[in-house]
Amino acid sequence: QVQLVESGGGLVQAGGSLRLSCAASGRTFSSITMGWFRQAPGKEREFVTQISRNGGSTYYSDSVKGRFTISRDNAKNTVYLQMNSLKPEDTAVYSCAARDSDYVQYRYWGQGTQVTVSS
Repeated sequence: QVQLVESGGGLVQAGGSLRLSCAASGRTFSSITMGWFRQAPGKEREFVTQISRNGGSTYYSDSVKGRFTISRDNAKNTVYLQMNSLKPEDTAVYSCAARDSDYVQYRYWGQGTQVTVSS
């Protein structure tokens, strides 16, 4: 089992920045792939970004590429999402997720943190 706890959400003006954190426990952190997803009101959950177990490989959705950066600190069992140049359409509940490999579904989810971007 993996437990995930997000923090760092809040209200920010368009063009501003926020950094989300996700602390993991229950499994050797360096053995799991980490990702961030988001869900806006009335919309389906969508993939945002993913980072490999050693941090050497990242992948972003087109909607956030060039503005968001995912990183991880395996010594602190934490993954981060740096969000810059935020837009109102980035408003959503952001959740971190973990999976055992790229060949299986994301299995573990955090409770989510609200990010609201005002225009």
